[in-house]
Amino acid sequence: MLRKIKESISGARFVLLGKKPWSAGYYTYKKNSISRAIESKTLDISKLPEGFGHRIDERAVEYPWFFARLADGAGNLLDAGSVLNYDFVISHEKLKNKKVTIMTLAPEPNCFYQNGVSYIFGDLRDTCFKDGHFDFIASLSTIEHIGLNNSLIYSKAREHNENRPESYLAAIAEFRRILKKDGTLYLSVPYGKHKNHGWFQVFDRGMIKNIIDAFAPSSFKETYFQYKPSGWINSDAEKAKDCECFDVTNRKKNYDSDFAAFSRAVACIELVK
Repeated sequence: MLRKIKESISGARFVLLGKKPWSAGYYTYKKNSISRAIESKTLDISKLPEGFGHRIDERAVEYPWFFARLADGAGNLLDAGSVLNYDFVISHEKLKNKKVTIMTLAPEPNCFYQNGVSYIFGDLRDTCFKDGHFDFIASLSTIEHIGLNNSLIYSKAREHNENRPESYLAAIAEFRRILKKDGTLYLSVPYGKHKNHGWFQVFDRGMIKNIIDAFAPSSFKETYFQYKPSGWINSDAEKAKDCECFDVTNRKKNYDSDFAAFSRAVACIELVK
């Protein structure tokens, strides 16, 4: 009860202070907004309502997209990048009948081993899993960091400071190897005008094609979302092709006029092996 009161106050503070992304109360406001979205029985991710995810980063659309597309059935699921490693996400109904393994570079404060979640630490380009082990792989906003400087935020190890921006394709090949036949990869990346920010990169249309070609899916479906001053909207590859990111490491300087929290467009791709 006390926790809920504190979260309510924190979220209200974010709104009262002008809803500036990453300011006090942002994480609570974001968590509560996403929780409502992924638990909603009426939200249609293909027809986002006006004002959806206002001043929230791309997680506002990535999580609802993922859970809307994820199959109900049981199976082995790999979270490649630890995007599901939060209490309000890992407890989702669609994950309860799945054996979840989380793989990321280094240990994190959140740990849900009591829920049967397994943790592996290492490089997604070279995993320890056998061929065809997973029924599902979720890799949301992760591969844009692969081969770049991950020592800035995600790890202190020197070897994680790289400049090999095309090595994300090695991870795509690895995902294909460890997926079962007819298994599904749920992938998202920041989309728009290509730019290497040093610790992540924005994917353009050619890079999306490279992902699809490298995975060689039996079928795939692309979904695009775009951020506007009013919030997130449904979009497509052409409309979002010139979008740019607000680099969160620069937030202490100035926000842009639309107060985007991070990506201004995201490509969500469902690929079946």
